[in-house]
Amino acid sequence: MQNIARKTHTINADGQILGRLASRIAALLTGKIKRDYAPNIDGGDFVIVNNVAGVKVTGKKISQKEYKYFSGYPGGLKSVKWETILTKNPKKLLWLAVYRMLPKNRLRSNMIKRLKVQ
Repeated sequence: MQNIARKTHTINADGQILGRLASRIAALLTGKIKRDYAPNIDGGDFVIVNNVAGVKVTGKKISQKEYKYFSGYPGGLKSVKWETILTKNPKKLLWLAVYRMLPKNRLRSNMIKRLKVQ
């Protein structure tokens, strides 16, 4: 196993757009900004995000966007509005956006563990 040098990046999310911020964080977690990037090696960095409640979205997403999840039972499709999640748990919005941008493979669980949302 090779030794991977990991840096720590601190990002202030206040006033930034959610999708652009999430894609930047996903690139840092996967290690795509490094010269020795390989898709089969988890060579990403640590990311600490502050002031998540001040994140912005464009358009009418704040009132129209919904996050859907399925319980597994018939009729178990649930949906939650973006603004209700923002008031209850703003950390979850950024975490979900970054988690869904990471590659869907065995490395994703280790990548998302290096994300600290404050």
